[in-house]
Amino acid sequence: MRPLLTTVKAAAVAAAILLVPVVASVDARAQEHEVIHLPDTKFTFEGPFGTFDRASAQRGFQVYKEVCSACHSMRQLSYRNLSGIGLNATQIAALASQFQVQDGPNDNGEMFERPARASDRFRRPFQNDAAARAANNGALPPDLSVIIKAREGGADYVHALLVGYEDPPPGVTIAEGMHYNKYFPGHQIAMAAPLNTEGQVEFADGTKATIDQMATDVVTFLSWAAEPELEQRRAMGVRMVIFLTILGGLVYAVKRKVWANLHQDTQ
Repeated sequence: MRPLLTTVKAAAVAAAILLVPVVASVDARAQEHEVIHLPDTKFTFEGPFGTFDRASAQRGFQVYKEVCSACHSMRQLSYRNLSGIGLNATQIAALASQFQVQDGPNDNGEMFERPARASDRFRRPFQNDAAARAANNGALPPDLSVIIKAREGGADYVHALLVGYEDPPPGVTIAEGMHYNKYFPGHQIAMAAPLNTEGQVEFADGTKATIDQMATDVVTFLSWAAEPELEQRRAMGVRMVIFLTILGGLVYAVKRKVWANLHQDTQ
């Protein structure tokens, strides 16, 4: 009888051991499908009459340039496009010249480095995706050109992600090389908290560079980059609504006039 009990206990222990990864897998899937409620940041560009805060967008570009551009590219943007956030030609030329880009070949058939021009696209932080993965523990930092449109939740999600880093709750184990973020699906993200308040950015207009302020500004810039024509499209929509309203009123007035004459002829 005792050998039988021993066998049963051993089987139970083995089953428990085999069940652990299954339970962990179930927990992981449950976290991935967890409904995460994003805070409403109330950006100035939201709503049918919203517009981009140019000062905020310029600060956001500074945050991108000094923090985010170390890992993330924005290959869909050229330096000259920054005129859309209020920079003039002289400022754009001076800004572009701070970066070195590869050009060529020259007369000798060789590639060479030169200062960037306004017509050049934003310089990539890495030469290729393999180099980017090698520098980031195998993770590929996404291009940020249209990241606002590429993520569900848009601007609110990206803002929440930037401010959502915190210590994991009791009982939650974070894998090696991962970081806890309460707004990221699954709550484990490879990217470390990119923003801090230790003098990371100093805004020229004197705005205090808190984490929330930097997140709001860089999301404003990224939202403009994803839809630089947003304001013009909305303005055109408003004009079309006004035009169609006036046209509809004129058509109705003409209809009343025409039918009034027909009614008089039949009497």
